[in-house]
Amino acid sequence: MGHTGGEVQEQLAVAAMEDDRPVGPRKLLTVAVRDYEDDDEDEAEEFAAGIDEQLEVVGQWWGPGGSLPPFHAVPPRALKSRDDVEDLLRTEGVRGMRGHALVLFITGHGIAAASGTHFLKLPKTEQGRYLATAVRTSDLIAAALDSHVENVLVIVNACYAARLDTELSLLVKDLGQDRREKSRLDVLVTCAHNRTIEVRRFPTTLRGVYERLRTKSGITTPYLTVVEFMAEYERELRHADRERYRLRRLVDGSGLEDPSPCLPNPGYVRARDLIGASPRQATAADGYWLDRATGRTQESDAGWYFRGRDDLNRHIATFLGPRRGRGVLLITGSTGSGKSAVIARAVVLSDPLFREDPLYKAAADLAAADTIPPEGSVTAAVLAHRRDAAQVASDLLRALRVRPAPVGPADDPVQRWSGQLHDYVRDAGQPVTLVIDGLDEAFERHRIVHDVLAPLSGFCAPSPGVPGQRTDDGPPAARPAARLLIGIRSTRPSSRPDPSAAGDEHELLQVLRQVFRTAEVQRTDGEDARRDIEEYLHALISAGGHRGTARAAARLVAPVLAPSFIDARVAGEHLRKARDPAQLAAHPRWQKRLRQGIRGLLVQDLRLVEEDRDGLPRDVALALLRAAAFAQGAGVPWSDIWPQVAGVFLRRRLPADEWDTMIARLLAGRLSGYLAHDHEDNRLVYRPAHEALVDLLMNTDDDLADDDLPADDLPADDVASDAGSEQ
Repeated sequence: MGHTGGEVQEQLAVAAMEDDRPVGPRKLLTVAVRDYEDDDEDEAEEFAAGIDEQLEVVGQWWGPGGSLPPFHAVPPRALKSRDDVEDLLRTEGVRGMRGHALVLFITGHGIAAASGTHFLKLPKTEQGRYLATAVRTSDLIAAALDSHVENVLVIVNACYAARLDTELSLLVKDLGQDRREKSRLDVLVTCAHNRTIEVRRFPTTLRGVYERLRTKSGITTPYLTVVEFMAEYERELRHADRERYRLRRLVDGSGLEDPSPCLPNPGYVRARDLIGASPRQATAADGYWLDRATGRTQESDAGWYFRGRDDLNRHIATFLGPRRGRGVLLITGSTGSGKSAVIARAVVLSDPLFREDPLYKAAADLAAADTIPPEGSVTAAVLAHRRDAAQVASDLLRALRVRPAPVGPADDPVQRWSGQLHDYVRDAGQPVTLVIDGLDEAFERHRIVHDVLAPLSGFCAPSPGVPGQRTDDGPPAARPAARLLIGIRSTRPSSRPDPSAAGDEHELLQVLRQVFRTAEVQRTDGEDARRDIEEYLHALISAGGHRGTARAAARLVAPVLAPSFIDARVAGEHLRKARDPAQLAAHPRWQKRLRQGIRGLLVQDLRLVEEDRDGLPRDVALALLRAAAFAQGAGVPWSDIWPQVAGVFLRRRLPADEWDTMIARLLAGRLSGYLAHDHEDNRLVYRPAHEALVDLLMNTDDDLADDDLPADDLPADDVASDAGSEQ
């Protein structure tokens, strides 16, 4: 009704992330009838208990405990007569109520009168005198819909509730035109026109939806659309019950895409609740930057393990400093050599919100002062992994808090949005620093370079006659300036470079250097990588309580793994869970596995998860990992999608109700370190933590689950120990 889904969602997200206060008064009002005098004693007790259960789960959903401010809940009243109901409406001022959101929940026995009118039965309702002693349900709904509250959601859980359809279709016509067009008014009912209420079905289903949204649904927005709420409710019902007990929408005021401020998402996590994620940077990839910057192996790990790279970090900090308002810095290196780690470190350490977190002090204490970028020096940071040119341009705008302009069917969104990006930099009045990581993993990398980034080249070129690219002479507004910090994979150059033999990865690097002729290039796979990996491993292993043997283990392993930090991350997790890391690191069999890189470590972990206490069959684990690797876009959502895709890679049938258990075990166990998460289409999605792992998993000819590397000569405690699993 007069709103676009994107605009509404953006407004709600900003309000939720930046302000702990609701955008306006929000109220939860319940009309719940429970003590029917004409029921026998057992039926009355059962029905009353069911009503109480309904009120409990409704209070849980709209009450305190979530990331969003709770609704003000009007305490339920004992409703015996029609006068009691009218008194409730009058004392709460429902018909004249103002505010941002109102949720009205109506539950009790319903009556389908001969005229087609639906009544809410009360304990003092007299048979045959419904007009005088019952309450027309549509009158209750009308009081809410015709109030002054901007957003109204009514849920009716009563017998024969779908019969309200005809009454409400006429009632809505009597609402004023402004009310119909400028407010979001929705009415949902739970019972079909010929069904009586099952008093415990609604709370049981709603509680299941609540838990589903907090776990496997993965919806990341602060508020749900009514369609999302209905779909999740239906998924929670058995297939045979869906036609009889699914939600029916009798008044549609928010359409398909508009989020309803009346439907807070129980699974939503505010950006400020994510360590080190500012609202601006969180629009790009949330915890991605912190994962890469810290070198942690699990999302729940609060440690900072990134070490070394002092020269490179110092170079980046200088590039982001006040004396360098212009320029392009390309961070490149071979697979797994830590490109993203140094870029993410700069993003996180420059974040003003992260600097308020105690983890910042831990990180700063480990680093030389001149390797820490200035506060606020990164304007926006995005991840280009599996994104096309339009998506990258849109992500950059949103990270800058600029709403991408609407595009018509004949418009090119890339041109439109890159033009907006150009105008933003031109008019910013100060240097704008954009970080783009994973450019080599984008779907349209060449178009991103030529159509999104190249138009900014004039702002990146050094100012003529200004030594050191200083930009502090003259008014800033007269000198539009931009800095680009770009992460891109490329092969290690040989001692005798042969441009004619350069592969696709190296070609993309050359394209960037041609577009940005003054760009600087810094590599992450130099000779110092071994030393840095040793320091990283030492920090990881020490965190497992092995300070005495951590150094020896790190020295044994680092030369085998260098320059791959991704291999070091997985190996470090193995070592810090071992009883004696140095003994395991020195074992010839384990050294052989290390030389296989991430493959050997994954094969071992697939076997170990099967032997863990809860037990995750290795073929199921591999199928889930492969499904994440083959997923298009940013990853695979849990919901109903991940099990369906994983089933393609499993050579046996797994009962449908077991898939969610298996996914939960995967995400809670040792294999979770092989996954990263992202957002796509307002859903939490999962993908392998690195492209090297993607390549391994997408090779379906390599049956990793059947590859039993002999381990009987390895120290048993070191192979399977769960020591340090709390990390």
